[in-house]
Amino acid sequence: MTFLWPQLLWLLLTVPVLVGLYLLVLRRKKKAVVRYASLAMVKDAMGFGAGFRRHVPPILFLAALTVMIAAIARPAAVVTLPSQRSTVILAMDVSGSMRAEDVEPTRIAASQAAAKAFIEEQPRDTRIGIVAFAASALLVQAPTNNREDLYAAIDRFQTQRGTAIGSGLLVSLQTIFPGENFDVQVPEYRRSNRPSRGAAIDQESKGQDGEKKIVPPGSFQSAVVILLTDGQATTGPDPLETARIAADHGVRVYTVGVGSTEGTILGYEGRSMRVQLDEETLQTIADLTRGQYFRASNSKELKKIYEAMNAQLIMEKQKTEITAGFSAVAALLALLSVALSMLWFNRIL
Repeated sequence: MTFLWPQLLWLLLTVPVLVGLYLLVLRRKKKAVVRYASLAMVKDAMGFGAGFRRHVPPILFLAALTVMIAAIARPAAVVTLPSQRSTVILAMDVSGSMRAEDVEPTRIAASQAAAKAFIEEQPRDTRIGIVAFAASALLVQAPTNNREDLYAAIDRFQTQRGTAIGSGLLVSLQTIFPGENFDVQVPEYRRSNRPSRGAAIDQESKGQDGEKKIVPPGSFQSAVVILLTDGQATTGPDPLETARIAADHGVRVYTVGVGSTEGTILGYEGRSMRVQLDEETLQTIADLTRGQYFRASNSKELKKIYEAMNAQLIMEKQKTEITAGFSAVAALLALLSVALSMLWFNRIL
Protein backbone atom coordinates (compact mmCIF):
# COMPACT_ATOMS: atom_id res chain seq x y z
CA MET A 1 0.00 0.00 0.00
CA THR A 2 1.17 3.52 -0.82
CA PHE A 3 -0.05 7.03 -0.03
CA LEU A 4 -0.73 9.78 -2.59
CA TRP A 5 -0.09 12.50 0.03
CA PRO A 6 2.53 10.84 2.29
CA GLN A 7 3.61 14.20 3.74
CA LEU A 8 0.36 14.30 5.74
CA LEU A 9 1.40 11.18 7.64
CA TRP A 10 3.34 13.56 9.91
CA LEU A 11 -0.03 14.17 11.57
CA LEU A 12 0.34 10.72 13.12
CA LEU A 13 2.76 12.36 15.59
CA THR A 14 -0.32 13.76 17.32
CA VAL A 15 -1.32 10.22 18.33
CA PRO A 16 1.49 9.64 20.89
CA VAL A 17 0.90 13.21 22.16
CA LEU A 18 -2.75 12.38 22.83
CA VAL A 19 -1.73 9.11 24.50
CA GLY A 20 0.60 11.08 26.80
CA LEU A 21 -2.15 13.55 27.67
CA TYR A 22 -4.53 10.70 28.44
CA LEU A 23 -1.99 9.05 30.74
CA LEU A 24 -1.41 12.40 32.43
CA VAL A 25 -5.15 12.76 33.09
CA LEU A 26 -5.27 9.23 34.52
CA ARG A 27 -2.35 10.02 36.85
CA ARG A 28 -4.12 13.11 38.21
CA LYS A 29 -7.30 11.12 38.79
CA LYS A 30 -5.27 8.48 40.65
CA LYS A 31 -3.90 11.16 42.98
CA ALA A 32 -7.43 12.37 43.59
CA VAL A 33 -8.51 8.85 44.52
CA VAL A 34 -5.69 8.60 47.05
CA ARG A 35 -6.66 11.93 48.65
CA TYR A 36 -10.34 11.05 49.04
CA ALA A 37 -11.09 7.75 50.77
CA SER A 38 -14.64 7.71 49.47
CA LEU A 39 -13.36 7.69 45.91
CA ALA A 40 -11.04 4.81 46.77
CA MET A 41 -13.97 2.83 48.12
CA VAL A 42 -15.92 3.48 44.94
CA LYS A 43 -12.95 2.30 42.90
CA ASP A 44 -12.76 -0.95 44.90
CA ALA A 45 -16.47 -1.51 44.43
CA MET A 46 -16.20 -1.07 40.71
CA GLY A 47 -13.66 -3.88 40.40
CA PHE A 48 -11.12 -4.60 37.68
CA GLY A 49 -13.64 -5.17 34.86
CA ALA A 50 -15.32 -1.80 35.25
CA GLY A 51 -11.94 -0.11 35.62
CA PHE A 52 -10.65 -1.55 32.35
CA ARG A 53 -13.93 -0.87 30.59
CA ARG A 54 -13.57 2.88 31.07
CA HIS A 55 -10.47 2.81 28.85
CA VAL A 56 -12.22 1.12 25.90
CA PRO A 57 -14.03 4.21 24.44
CA PRO A 58 -10.86 6.39 24.47
CA ILE A 59 -8.85 3.58 22.84
CA LEU A 60 -11.46 3.20 20.11
CA PHE A 61 -11.57 6.95 19.57
CA LEU A 62 -7.77 7.05 19.31
CA ALA A 63 -7.87 4.22 16.75
CA ALA A 64 -10.50 6.14 14.78
CA LEU A 65 -8.29 9.22 14.76
CA THR A 66 -5.30 7.18 13.55
CA VAL A 67 -7.27 5.64 10.69
CA MET A 68 -8.70 9.03 9.74
CA ILE A 69 -5.22 10.55 9.50
CA ALA A 70 -4.21 7.66 7.24
CA ALA A 71 -7.31 8.39 5.12
CA ILE A 72 -6.30 12.05 4.80
CA ALA A 73 -2.98 10.88 3.30
CA ARG A 74 -5.03 9.17 0.53
CA PRO A 75 -3.97 5.50 0.67
CA ALA A 76 -3.79 3.50 -2.56
CA ALA A 77 -3.41 -0.21 -3.14
CA VAL A 78 -3.37 -2.74 -5.99
CA VAL A 79 -6.78 -4.39 -6.00
CA THR A 80 -8.78 -6.48 -8.47
CA LEU A 81 -11.47 -4.35 -10.09
CA PRO A 82 -13.70 -4.52 -13.15
CA SER A 83 -11.73 -3.71 -16.27
CA GLN A 84 -12.11 -0.25 -17.78
CA ARG A 85 -12.15 -1.63 -21.30
CA SER A 86 -15.38 -0.23 -22.68
CA THR A 87 -15.59 -1.91 -26.10
CA VAL A 88 -15.36 -5.55 -27.18
CA ILE A 89 -15.38 -6.42 -30.89
CA LEU A 90 -16.44 -9.97 -31.73
CA ALA A 91 -14.95 -10.86 -35.13
CA MET A 92 -16.71 -14.06 -36.19
CA ASP A 93 -15.95 -16.35 -39.11
CA VAL A 94 -19.00 -17.12 -41.32
CA SER A 95 -17.10 -18.91 -44.09
CA GLY A 96 -18.28 -22.18 -45.58
CA SER A 97 -15.78 -24.20 -43.53
CA MET A 98 -17.66 -23.14 -40.37
CA ARG A 99 -20.44 -25.53 -41.44
CA ALA A 100 -18.22 -28.48 -40.50
CA GLU A 101 -19.65 -30.79 -37.85
CA ASP A 102 -16.49 -31.67 -35.93
CA VAL A 103 -17.92 -29.31 -33.28
CA GLU A 104 -21.51 -30.24 -32.49
CA PRO A 105 -23.92 -29.35 -33.91
CA THR A 106 -21.75 -27.33 -36.31
CA ARG A 107 -18.85 -24.94 -35.88
CA ILE A 108 -20.98 -21.92 -36.75
CA ALA A 109 -23.89 -22.93 -34.49
CA ALA A 110 -21.58 -23.60 -31.56
CA SER A 111 -19.81 -20.27 -32.04
CA GLN A 112 -23.14 -18.43 -32.20
CA ALA A 113 -24.33 -20.02 -28.95
CA ALA A 114 -21.05 -19.31 -27.19
CA ALA A 115 -20.99 -15.71 -28.42
CA LYS A 116 -24.47 -15.13 -26.98
CA ALA A 117 -23.38 -16.63 -23.66
CA PHE A 118 -20.33 -14.36 -23.64
CA ILE A 119 -22.45 -11.26 -24.34
CA GLU A 120 -24.85 -12.19 -21.56
CA GLU A 121 -22.01 -12.27 -19.01
CA GLN A 122 -20.60 -8.86 -19.92
CA PRO A 123 -21.28 -5.81 -17.71
CA ARG A 124 -24.16 -3.73 -19.02
CA ASP A 125 -21.92 -0.71 -19.60
CA THR A 126 -19.67 -2.69 -21.98
CA ARG A 127 -20.26 -1.81 -25.63
CA ILE A 128 -20.04 -4.83 -27.93
CA GLY A 129 -19.74 -4.78 -31.71
CA ILE A 130 -19.93 -7.70 -34.14
CA VAL A 131 -17.89 -8.15 -37.32
CA ALA A 132 -18.72 -11.05 -39.66
CA PHE A 133 -16.18 -12.14 -42.25
CA ALA A 134 -15.95 -14.64 -45.09
CA ALA A 135 -14.33 -13.53 -48.39
CA SER A 136 -14.83 -9.98 -47.11
CA ALA A 137 -15.68 -8.46 -43.74
CA LEU A 138 -18.59 -6.33 -42.60
CA LEU A 139 -19.56 -4.60 -39.37
CA VAL A 140 -22.99 -6.22 -38.88
CA GLN A 141 -23.62 -4.54 -35.54
CA ALA A 142 -21.97 -1.32 -34.39
CA PRO A 143 -20.82 -1.30 -30.74
CA THR A 144 -23.90 -1.10 -28.54
CA ASN A 145 -25.20 -1.91 -25.07
CA ASN A 146 -28.44 -3.34 -26.49
CA ARG A 147 -28.18 -7.11 -26.03
CA GLU A 148 -31.23 -7.87 -28.18
CA ASP A 149 -29.68 -6.13 -31.19
CA LEU A 150 -26.51 -8.17 -30.70
CA TYR A 151 -28.39 -11.47 -30.48
CA ALA A 152 -30.39 -10.60 -33.61
CA ALA A 153 -27.21 -9.81 -35.55
CA ILE A 154 -25.71 -13.18 -34.58
CA ASP A 155 -28.89 -15.04 -35.57
CA ARG A 156 -28.71 -13.51 -39.07
CA PHE A 157 -25.38 -15.15 -39.91
CA GLN A 158 -25.25 -17.02 -43.23
CA THR A 159 -22.16 -18.89 -44.38
CA GLN A 160 -20.40 -17.69 -47.53
CA ARG A 161 -17.36 -18.56 -49.63
CA GLY A 162 -13.82 -17.62 -48.64
CA THR A 163 -12.09 -16.79 -45.36
CA ALA A 164 -10.47 -13.36 -45.00
CA ILE A 165 -9.21 -13.29 -41.42
CA GLY A 166 -7.12 -10.20 -42.17
CA SER A 167 -10.19 -8.30 -43.38
CA GLY A 168 -12.05 -9.26 -40.21
CA LEU A 169 -9.27 -7.84 -38.09
CA LEU A 170 -8.99 -4.65 -40.13
CA VAL A 171 -12.73 -3.94 -39.97
CA SER A 172 -12.54 -4.53 -36.21
CA LEU A 173 -9.70 -2.01 -35.94
CA GLN A 174 -11.59 0.44 -38.16
CA THR A 175 -14.52 0.19 -35.72
CA ILE A 176 -12.27 0.91 -32.74
CA PHE A 177 -10.38 3.72 -34.50
CA PRO A 178 -12.96 5.37 -36.78
CA GLY A 179 -10.56 8.20 -37.64
CA GLU A 180 -7.77 5.94 -38.90
CA ASN A 181 -7.25 5.19 -42.61
CA PHE A 182 -7.43 1.39 -42.83
CA ASP A 183 -7.60 0.12 -46.41
CA VAL A 184 -9.35 -3.24 -46.14
CA GLN A 185 -9.37 -3.97 -49.87
CA VAL A 186 -5.68 -4.38 -50.65
CA PRO A 187 -4.15 -7.88 -50.24
CA GLU A 188 -1.28 -6.55 -48.15
CA TYR A 189 -1.83 -3.57 -45.88
CA ARG A 190 0.89 -1.02 -45.21
CA ARG A 191 0.63 1.90 -42.81
CA SER A 192 0.04 5.25 -44.53
CA ASN A 193 2.43 8.11 -43.90
CA ARG A 194 -0.45 10.57 -44.08
CA PRO A 195 -1.78 12.11 -40.86
CA SER A 196 -4.81 10.54 -39.23
CA ARG A 197 -8.04 12.22 -40.32
CA GLY A 198 -9.92 11.81 -37.04
CA ALA A 199 -9.81 10.84 -33.40
CA ALA A 200 -9.69 7.31 -32.01
CA ILE A 201 -11.50 6.04 -28.94
CA ASP A 202 -8.36 6.89 -26.97
CA GLN A 203 -6.48 9.80 -28.56
CA GLU A 204 -2.84 8.81 -29.03
CA SER A 205 0.04 11.24 -29.18
CA LYS A 206 1.42 12.17 -32.61
CA GLY A 207 4.94 12.66 -33.84
CA GLN A 208 6.14 15.90 -35.42
CA ASP A 209 5.55 14.48 -38.90
CA GLY A 210 1.87 13.84 -38.08
CA GLU A 211 2.18 10.05 -38.18
CA LYS A 212 0.47 8.14 -35.42
CA LYS A 213 2.94 6.90 -32.84
CA ILE A 214 3.41 3.17 -32.47
CA VAL A 215 2.45 2.13 -28.96
CA PRO A 216 3.50 -1.01 -27.02
CA PRO A 217 1.46 -4.13 -27.86
CA GLY A 218 -1.44 -4.64 -25.48
CA SER A 219 -1.27 -1.09 -24.07
CA PHE A 220 -4.62 0.16 -25.44
CA GLN A 221 -7.12 -0.15 -22.59
CA SER A 222 -10.42 0.93 -24.16
CA ALA A 223 -11.11 -2.02 -26.47
CA VAL A 224 -10.18 -5.59 -27.34
CA VAL A 225 -10.90 -7.88 -30.29
CA ILE A 226 -12.05 -11.46 -29.93
CA LEU A 227 -11.42 -13.39 -33.15
CA LEU A 228 -13.39 -16.62 -33.54
CA THR A 229 -12.46 -18.71 -36.58
CA ASP A 230 -11.14 -22.05 -37.79
CA GLY A 231 -7.99 -20.19 -38.77
CA GLN A 232 -7.76 -21.14 -42.46
CA ALA A 233 -7.32 -17.88 -44.37
CA THR A 234 -7.92 -18.24 -48.11
CA THR A 235 -8.12 -14.63 -49.29
CA GLY A 236 -7.78 -11.00 -48.21
CA PRO A 237 -5.01 -9.23 -46.31
CA ASP A 238 -2.29 -11.24 -44.61
CA PRO A 239 -3.61 -12.12 -41.09
CA LEU A 240 -0.19 -11.77 -39.50
CA GLU A 241 0.37 -8.38 -41.14
CA THR A 242 -2.96 -7.12 -39.79
CA ALA A 243 -2.09 -8.57 -36.40
CA ARG A 244 1.05 -6.42 -36.41
CA ILE A 245 -1.11 -3.38 -37.16
CA ALA A 246 -3.29 -4.24 -34.16
CA ALA A 247 -0.13 -4.63 -32.06
CA ASP A 248 1.13 -1.23 -33.23
CA HIS A 249 -2.14 0.29 -32.02
CA GLY A 250 -1.86 -1.53 -28.67
CA VAL A 251 -5.03 -3.58 -29.25
CA ARG A 252 -5.08 -7.09 -27.80
CA VAL A 253 -6.56 -9.82 -30.00
CA TYR A 254 -7.84 -12.94 -28.26
CA THR A 255 -8.17 -15.80 -30.73
CA VAL A 256 -10.53 -18.76 -30.42
CA GLY A 257 -9.89 -21.70 -32.72
CA VAL A 258 -13.04 -23.67 -33.59
CA GLY A 259 -12.62 -27.20 -34.91
CA SER A 260 -10.04 -29.95 -34.78
CA THR A 261 -6.47 -29.99 -36.08
CA GLU A 262 -7.08 -33.26 -37.93
CA GLY A 263 -10.08 -31.64 -39.61
CA THR A 264 -13.06 -33.18 -41.36
CA ILE A 265 -14.35 -33.68 -44.91
CA LEU A 266 -16.92 -31.06 -45.89
CA GLY A 267 -19.08 -31.19 -49.00
CA TYR A 268 -19.74 -27.82 -50.61
CA GLU A 269 -21.49 -27.16 -53.96
CA GLY A 270 -20.80 -30.66 -55.29
CA ARG A 271 -17.18 -30.70 -54.13
CA SER A 272 -15.46 -32.21 -51.12
CA MET A 273 -12.65 -30.60 -49.19
CA ARG A 274 -10.84 -31.14 -45.91
CA VAL A 275 -11.23 -28.29 -43.43
CA GLN A 276 -8.97 -28.23 -40.38
CA LEU A 277 -7.94 -25.82 -37.68
CA ASP A 278 -4.90 -23.63 -38.38
CA GLU A 279 -3.69 -23.24 -34.80
CA GLU A 280 -0.29 -21.84 -35.73
CA THR A 281 -1.75 -18.69 -37.31
CA LEU A 282 -4.15 -18.04 -34.43
CA GLN A 283 -1.43 -18.58 -31.83
CA THR A 284 0.86 -16.16 -33.67
CA ILE A 285 -1.86 -13.48 -33.88
CA ALA A 286 -2.45 -13.75 -30.13
CA ASP A 287 1.27 -13.63 -29.35
CA LEU A 288 1.90 -10.58 -31.54
CA THR A 289 -0.88 -8.58 -29.87
CA ARG A 290 -0.26 -9.81 -26.30
CA GLY A 291 -3.60 -11.58 -26.34
CA GLN A 292 -4.21 -15.27 -25.73
CA TYR A 293 -5.16 -18.26 -27.86
CA PHE A 294 -7.93 -20.66 -26.89
CA ARG A 295 -8.82 -23.90 -28.63
CA ALA A 296 -12.37 -25.25 -28.84
CA SER A 297 -12.86 -28.79 -30.10
CA ASN A 298 -16.49 -29.11 -28.97
CA SER A 299 -19.38 -26.87 -27.94
CA LYS A 300 -18.94 -27.46 -24.19
CA GLU A 301 -15.25 -26.61 -24.37
CA LEU A 302 -16.06 -23.52 -26.43
CA LYS A 303 -18.46 -22.29 -23.74
CA LYS A 304 -15.81 -22.84 -21.04
CA ILE A 305 -13.31 -20.86 -23.11
CA TYR A 306 -15.69 -17.92 -23.36
CA GLU A 307 -16.34 -18.09 -19.61
CA ALA A 308 -12.61 -18.03 -18.90
CA MET A 309 -12.07 -15.22 -21.40
CA ASN A 310 -14.96 -13.31 -19.85
CA ALA A 311 -13.31 -13.43 -16.43
CA GLN A 312 -9.99 -12.41 -17.96
CA LEU A 313 -11.46 -9.43 -19.77
CA ILE A 314 -13.68 -8.15 -16.96
CA MET A 315 -11.35 -8.34 -13.94
CA GLU A 316 -7.89 -6.92 -13.75
CA LYS A 317 -5.51 -5.65 -11.07
CA GLN A 318 -5.32 -1.90 -10.80
CA LYS A 319 -3.77 0.57 -8.45
CA THR A 320 -6.68 2.48 -6.94
CA GLU A 321 -7.30 4.90 -4.10
CA ILE A 322 -8.97 3.32 -1.04
CA THR A 323 -9.54 6.48 1.01
CA ALA A 324 -13.26 5.78 1.25
CA GLY A 325 -12.65 2.47 2.98
CA PHE A 326 -10.35 4.04 5.57
CA SER A 327 -12.86 6.85 6.20
CA ALA A 328 -15.66 4.33 6.72
CA VAL A 329 -13.59 2.36 9.25
CA ALA A 330 -12.67 5.57 11.10
CA ALA A 331 -16.31 6.67 11.29
CA LEU A 332 -17.38 3.24 12.53
CA LEU A 333 -14.75 3.24 15.29
CA ALA A 334 -15.71 6.76 16.38
CA LEU A 335 -19.42 5.90 16.54
CA LEU A 336 -18.67 2.71 18.48
CA SER A 337 -16.54 4.70 20.94
CA VAL A 338 -19.31 7.23 21.60
CA ALA A 339 -22.00 4.54 21.82
CA LEU A 340 -20.09 2.50 24.41
CA SER A 341 -19.29 5.59 26.45
CA MET A 342 -22.95 6.62 26.53
CA LEU A 343 -24.09 3.07 27.33
CA TRP A 344 -21.61 2.44 30.13
CA PHE A 345 -21.02 5.86 31.64
CA ASN A 346 -23.85 8.03 30.29
CA ARG A 347 -21.39 10.52 28.83
CA ILE A 348 -19.38 11.17 25.65
CA LEU A 349 -15.87 9.76 26.35
